[in-house]
Amino acid sequence: PPPGGARTHRTVKSGNGDVKLLLDTCVWGGARRQIETAGHNVVWAGDWPEDPGDEEILARARRENRILVTLDKDFGELAIVHAIPHCGILRLVHIAARQQSAVCLRVLSLHGIDLEAGAIITAEPGRLRLRPAEMQNR
Repeated sequence: PPPGGARTHRTVKSGNGDVKLLLDTCVWGGARRQIETAGHNVVWAGDWPEDPGDEEILARARRENRILVTLDKDFGELAIVHAIPHCGILRLVHIAARQQSAVCLRVLSLHGIDLEAGAIITAEPGRLRLRPAEMQNR
């Protein structure tokens, strides 16, 4: 823990895994296995009996202390405009299905700590946009 305080976020072990993720149904299901192989704890919403809707997906990710990985821009709106709490959101834009896991793993290696602190990151070919947690709800 930091001096004088309790630890509030777990540490991302870049390259060693152990980050908890929730993949939205729109993320390619095959990405799950590839991300798990890298050592991460992954839940894919596509395995659920039905889609509970965006608000419940975001709430479940928060309850389980998971970073949400999605293709859907609506989660950013829920987090920023409606101030719904979350544990980090990674949005993949124009990333081919079979490249989604590689991009996710690369972003985790570069910005996992930011995500775990509640950042919203948008990854698109050749570009990353990072909105730190402290910039939200302003």
